[in-house]
Amino acid sequence: MFKRCISVALFFLFPWILAAQQYVLIPMDASQTNHLKAYGVIFNHLVDGETGQWLLNYRGGSFLATVENDIVRKSRFRNVTIETMSASDANQIIQQVESNSSNTAVVNLEKAPKIAVYTPDQALPWDDAVTLALTYAEVEYDKIWDVEVLEGKLDEYDWLHLHHEDFTGQFGKFWANYRNMPWYIAQVKQMEAMAAELGYSSVSEQKKDVARTIKEYVGEGGFLFAMCSGTDTFDIALAAEGVDIAPEQFDGDPADPNAQQKLDFDKTLAFENFEIKLNPAEYEHANIDVPVSINRVDQSLDFFTLFDFSAKWDPVPTMLTQNHVSSVRGFYGQTTAFQKDKVKSSVVILGESPGREQVKYIHGNYGNGTFTFYAGHDPEDYTHRVNDPPTDLELHPNSPGYRLILNNILFPAAQKKKKKT
Repeated sequence: MFKRCISVALFFLFPWILAAQQYVLIPMDASQTNHLKAYGVIFNHLVDGETGQWLLNYRGGSFLATVENDIVRKSRFRNVTIETMSASDANQIIQQVESNSSNTAVVNLEKAPKIAVYTPDQALPWDDAVTLALTYAEVEYDKIWDVEVLEGKLDEYDWLHLHHEDFTGQFGKFWANYRNMPWYIAQVKQMEAMAAELGYSSVSEQKKDVARTIKEYVGEGGFLFAMCSGTDTFDIALAAEGVDIAPEQFDGDPADPNAQQKLDFDKTLAFENFEIKLNPAEYEHANIDVPVSINRVDQSLDFFTLFDFSAKWDPVPTMLTQNHVSSVRGFYGQTTAFQKDKVKSSVVILGESPGREQVKYIHGNYGNGTFTFYAGHDPEDYTHRVNDPPTDLELHPNSPGYRLILNNILFPAAQKKKKKT
């Protein structure tokens, strides 16, 4: 009898409990105080076993979640703007976002991806924009390097970022300007020792094998993100399988004089019909990149525009381009931008410089996985150079350029990834 009374009481109380449940909206439009920390709040909400919703194209790509796990206090502690509301108000927003009359959509965020950054142990967080963003947003990640990749450790991760790496084994093509610098000499010795220990004849052969392994990871359902030289050198290494493209200064023997003719563009992810640069003193790997001499433009006029996709029909590119502005300031890197005519037709262009045939941000599919390439080194350091001071993201909490990076870490949480067999 007692149990029955409890059941009857809960039956009548349940609608009231549901109505009383509170929701939190994390706005991502211009009203947000700290966009970058906001990503960390919702990401860690997922890490703690909670769920959320990504409201695509609604107030800059806002997030909605139930008031659980102290999310209100955690948001305020990080100076993240939030709006609390009733279940009824939250439902009204969802109905508005799901309306067929608006270019908006609701995407469920269910499980935080496990993140790895391909980077050497000695690299500091500010050496790479992604590790800087993850650290600032308080998103946990693991570092992995060639040994872990070749041992099959990628299977443990959902999302992988490529540190600004040179997968051609030419040590960033810093030879001309820095070959006598202690840091360059130490870096070369470290990589050569690792290649020898792993049984490779050269660093270039080891790096190409690493690139192929990462490509297999993508094909099996992995999410790959890369910036700067981690983008074009990755594809160059894939195209040059079995071909020596490294000049003698880098691997002890001359490059194959017919290397260009032997490149296989069917093996690349994003780029095709490019010409490699075999001059060891030239600070370019191929003509995929837009060199500084061509890219010269007044800094105040240097920007790229994000494309506007259909949130309901093209949710993936829509997620990757969520922002509170449509135009983002440009920034340099060893790979500053991609020549548009070198991008494969199967690749989706997410952002480009208007009227300049320069692509900044791209996305594509390979097998069961995806890749996203973002050109440039640091969205808040226009002409980043060796030994420049680190970027302080406390000064750029609303950076549109950094938002694009953090869109990518939430993208896998909204996907039902095919399980590996």
